[in-house]
Amino acid sequence: MRTSVRLCVAALALFSVVHAQQVLPQPAPGDAGFAKDRLDRIRVRMEKEIAENRLSGGIGLIARRGKIAYFETYGMADKEAGKPMTKDAIFRIYSMTKAITGVAVMMLYEEGRFSLTDPVSRYLPEFTTMKVAVEKTDPTGKRVLSHTVPAERQITILDLLRHTSGFNYEGPRDEKGELSYQRMELNGAGGANFPLSEFVKRLAQQPLVHQPGTTWDYSLSMDVLGRLVEVVSGQTLDQFYAERILKPLRMDDTAFYVPEQKWNRLVALYTLKPDGTIARAPEPMQEGARKKPVLLMGGAGLMSTAVDYARFVQMLVNGGELDGVRILSPRTVELMRTDVLGNIRRASDFLPPRGYGFGLTFAVNRGPAETASIVSKGEYFWGGAAGTSFWIDPQEKMTGVMMIQTMLDLGKGGTFKQLAYQAIVEDEKK
Repeated sequence: MRTSVRLCVAALALFSVVHAQQVLPQPAPGDAGFAKDRLDRIRVRMEKEIAENRLSGGIGLIARRGKIAYFETYGMADKEAGKPMTKDAIFRIYSMTKAITGVAVMMLYEEGRFSLTDPVSRYLPEFTTMKVAVEKTDPTGKRVLSHTVPAERQITILDLLRHTSGFNYEGPRDEKGELSYQRMELNGAGGANFPLSEFVKRLAQQPLVHQPGTTWDYSLSMDVLGRLVEVVSGQTLDQFYAERILKPLRMDDTAFYVPEQKWNRLVALYTLKPDGTIARAPEPMQEGARKKPVLLMGGAGLMSTAVDYARFVQMLVNGGELDGVRILSPRTVELMRTDVLGNIRRASDFLPPRGYGFGLTFAVNRGPAETASIVSKGEYFWGGAAGTSFWIDPQEKMTGVMMIQTMLDLGKGGTFKQLAYQAIVEDEKK
């Protein structure tokens, strides 16, 4: 009897692993229009990075025409412990949380709860009367707050979705030259001992850094939208995610923290040294993933796997549906991947990248004439602070997910994408 029980448990465990890895049908690469020898170039590049101590390990997943064409692991999940990377490894996805929040917002939009042109203050009244900071240089050369002026118009939900709200990640300087967001624990890193409701109240008390609608600046906007989701839905952000997105899409390993029974699957976090090699991140950064945060951020904070996130992006490339579950309408997905930035000024040349506009939470490819790359016009993507990234290509019916775990290593995702596109040898039939 005990032997039978052990065999049943083992069979269930094996089924769970196989089920997790069969997110989509997995054909030979040629069935999806790729050349295997060209896809193999990805491993060559990643193993070179690992050999040079520029990467501990990672996962690459590419799907096309609804089938997985490439799903490989590289190196170690924990280099110091000698623990190999596995396909069910759990990663800190940081700003890849933003896309999930964007989908949550658009689900409520589809229910008629608001219009994108509505002022967010209609739902979050703390943003009704906003000021904009005007800085000056003091006699020592330091930038300090000079004075504030009234915001010329209200912040809209559209502004928040496309990062033209007037917020950024640093905030304005105060009269002493200190960054006010840091002083108010508003740096977007999570870990604060207060909830999202308190976060947005503190944020609303600070001046904006730009007039609303005038400048694209990567920001805490998605965290404000996370609070909008809570207020409009009547649920906490994690509840809404779980009930409306994660459970329906069978994203079973995606959450704001990793429960104890899954700690053995959590990937170690690394940082970049000045010479481009990696070092293990301090233990407080490692441990933060193991406990549920008080502050649930709409712009960062989720943990996920390559398989889970592949299901999420496949839903989007399918026009809002996966395995018979519809999350969004095709028209809404089309709006989200449309460049709505136009000629609005950008606060930096770094983001969005060269040749990209911006949609509703995604950077949108404006075509090879502007990007100077082989990536399709209309492809849209984003990534996370620890090097995770994804892209979605409606033209090629292709998605990609890359998971690594090195803070601010933002280049490898672009290399992975480039190597994926050069492996296409059969154009998608129009």
